[in-house]
Amino acid sequence: MPTPMAMPVDAEARAARARTRGRRLRTVRACALGVAGLLLAGCASMPDHGEIRSVQGSQGVDSQVRVFGVPPADKASAAEIVDGFLEAMTSDDPQLETARKYLTQEQAKSWKPGSAVTVLRGGLDRSPVRGEKDPDGPRWKVTGKKLATVDERSAYQPETGGGAFEEFLQLVQEDKQWRIATPPRSLVLSESDFQRIYMPVNKYYFAGDHLVADPVYVRQRSDPDSRMDPTTQTVQSLLAGPSRWLSPVVESSFPTGTELRAGTKSLSYDGQNTLRVPLNDKADNVAQPQCRKMATQLLYTVKDLTGSRLEQVELLRSDGKSSSLCSVTEVSAAAIANRPKIPEYQYFVDDADRLVRLKLDISSEVQQKPEPVPGPLATPPGFKVLSAAVTYDERRAAVVSQDGHGLYVVPMSGSGAMPQPVYPGKGNKTNTLTAPSWDAAGDLWFADQDPQHLGLWRVPGGTGVPEKVQVAGLDGGRITSLKASSDGARIALLVQRDGARKNLYVGRIERPDGKGDVSAVSVRELRPAAPQMADVTAMSWAPRGRLLVVGRESGGIVQARYMLADGSMVAAGLPGATGLMEVAVAATEDESKPKPVVAFSEDDGIVWLPPGAQWRTVMPGGRAPVYPG
Repeated sequence: MPTPMAMPVDAEARAARARTRGRRLRTVRACALGVAGLLLAGCASMPDHGEIRSVQGSQGVDSQVRVFGVPPADKASAAEIVDGFLEAMTSDDPQLETARKYLTQEQAKSWKPGSAVTVLRGGLDRSPVRGEKDPDGPRWKVTGKKLATVDERSAYQPETGGGAFEEFLQLVQEDKQWRIATPPRSLVLSESDFQRIYMPVNKYYFAGDHLVADPVYVRQRSDPDSRMDPTTQTVQSLLAGPSRWLSPVVESSFPTGTELRAGTKSLSYDGQNTLRVPLNDKADNVAQPQCRKMATQLLYTVKDLTGSRLEQVELLRSDGKSSSLCSVTEVSAAAIANRPKIPEYQYFVDDADRLVRLKLDISSEVQQKPEPVPGPLATPPGFKVLSAAVTYDERRAAVVSQDGHGLYVVPMSGSGAMPQPVYPGKGNKTNTLTAPSWDAAGDLWFADQDPQHLGLWRVPGGTGVPEKVQVAGLDGGRITSLKASSDGARIALLVQRDGARKNLYVGRIERPDGKGDVSAVSVRELRPAAPQMADVTAMSWAPRGRLLVVGRESGGIVQARYMLADGSMVAAGLPGATGLMEVAVAATEDESKPKPVVAFSEDDGIVWLPPGAQWRTVMPGGRAPVYPG
């Protein structure tokens, strides 16, 4: 199972100077970890050349290492001021104090980058703007290739099309020292510095009765502006409301204006693994059902941040006393959150084109045998299946016929003949229907690839009249695969344009709310979910709002990675993914009990990757693996 070219002399000289500068920057960072007096005595030297230079990020710096900037030296050159400021933006100084020392007195007081961040692919280039005379002083241009932005609500947005970053830093003389009068509007960080300083977390909001993960980024240590620790930063972000992308389809249970009690900088756990959260007076009079939903949002938001197990969240009133508003435990929160049912079986199509199931007992040393699903699909002579999806309650299956031309919804109990198709293929071509997908509301989703009926379709409740779903931003692309999230708020789409590579997008599912002219379900604001990959070939939703994505980077080999639905990559990958067939992978969204990842291997059929183990074959000749959903 799967396991430069010679430089001219002047370029060479510039490269040598850049290497020297790189060594000095690393020295600055190393000295920052030592005694403060030694830092000031030996770590203040900086280059004084004025050509174009690359200001590299701190490649390989461990996320646990704290980095502090170095204040400007007396009578530092304009180049030194620019370099020192760009480096100081990556520091852990409270209130970015060192970075502010490179600014004019007025800007040092008013500069508020807040939580907004511009993330660059690689380092920064900076160069003096030549050919113009500014009466105030020199201007420097700072450029780079934009990878993503993080907005004031801490939401990550990948940059599409390799956007260019450009800012101009105006320098002026103040007390006979060069200082910057026009700092960037946001923090500007290389990708490596961003990964060192920030970490991804999920906030949770309700879409109907279901919790939806809203990924954001917070500082790994105390925030320079608010002085809040990571847990408190995350709770503050939750109270501020959902990201702009998700806000049209979710709501918060917290009353408008709810914040942490004034002065709260950290939140701690007691000996019973209970987190107590003091709120302001906006939440003092909420009813108990609403309060418990508030506490449920908090519990799911915070529980992945702590090394110890979080078993209970208690909300406190604004009076400063220990009076409790309400509390929830893990068990009671799970009921309120309406999490997906723990799957009993894993499903796939065997070599006889039957939909079969396998009991999820990864602890058993005895190889289990798959069994045909009960109901009409098991009635001889048997219905030949191309692909399938099973409802979360595991009572119904949606199957595409072997010719890929008809979609059927079949009970998995009783007996009798196959029902009529809910969507008979309307074109002449075969294999036009994608594998279907269920959401937790019981709606069935699929795409028709026939050129005459191209598009995304939805069958309300799995029994209604199929409705074509408008997908904003599809722009003529062909949907080759899809997967609705269990919460019913998002859908992942593999889209192919002009026969080229496939790109992965996540769209927001908007449903009629009885207001305005909206009369049909639609998918809005497609955003790239795997922009780092040149071609995506398979995907599945995974726990905590992540996506398991199979694909390849430009010039790379096939790999499988967990990625956040906002398009930022999570470090975890699957071992041995290079041998996977590039068309089928399945994971379950259930978080309570880890389940194996299931895939189709070209050589071995259906294979499992149990938690903490190695791949193993469970059914030679099988294909099209799915979990309920």
